[in-house]
Amino acid sequence: MSLLQVDNVSLAFGGIRAIDGVSFSVEPGEVFTIVGPNGAGKSSLFNLISRFYPPAGGAIRFDGQDLLARKSHEVIDAGIARTFQNIELFDHATVLDNLLIGRHSRRRTHWLQDLLFLPKVRREERLHRKAVEEVIDFLELAAYRDRLIMGLPYGVRKVVEIAQALVSQPRLLLLDEPASGLSVEETENMAWWIEDMQKDLGLTIIMVEHDMGLVSQVSDRVLAIAEGKPLAEGTPAEIQAHPEVIRAWLGGVDE
Repeated sequence: MSLLQVDNVSLAFGGIRAIDGVSFSVEPGEVFTIVGPNGAGKSSLFNLISRFYPPAGGAIRFDGQDLLARKSHEVIDAGIARTFQNIELFDHATVLDNLLIGRHSRRRTHWLQDLLFLPKVRREERLHRKAVEEVIDFLELAAYRDRLIMGLPYGVRKVVEIAQALVSQPRLLLLDEPASGLSVEETENMAWWIEDMQKDLGLTIIMVEHDMGLVSQVSDRVLAIAEGKPLAEGTPAEIQAHPEVIRAWLGGVDE
């Protein structure tokens, strides 16, 4: 059974149709990438899956359950985490603190227990810190763990945002343009991280990305969309050679 099923979803802002009848499914352990010109609706699809926007129509199911029945803050409890085009971190906090914040969905203690710092709270705190340290080691962030986000290079902040998503222990990770703003070397490192997350952590990944070199290197399947509508689905090579996809890129869809 597919881990995620998106069936004929649509999204409208007033009279503008941002998403128009898009369907796809993602298998467990797969890297599935969504590509398209600027303004094609790629991030809007992420916002539908994340429940930031309610769809105008269609259905989304995660692990056989109706994802649309959940509120946006419940999506992470279902096992879905995401990153953003614009890095969403606390600039005046350390890397360690940002990752501990990312563990909030796994907290099972009551505020009064936290206030009294009961043994249950101390035990849970040790578990949270262990989970965070494992992610720090996995993404080789030990050198930055006690540094403020605001003082870090942009490429490192990109990795920290992925780390913040990973500490919630998701089954499905949504990466919104992970290579945006990165150098060639940093993009190559990002490809390695994505491959390691797929192979070593067993994650299913959906990625929105413009860098077709990265897409070709890490993706199992690719969905191309334009103007909110699906154009083609297949391997990276098939998508890059598809005439409708080529026409959409050369035509240039504005934001």
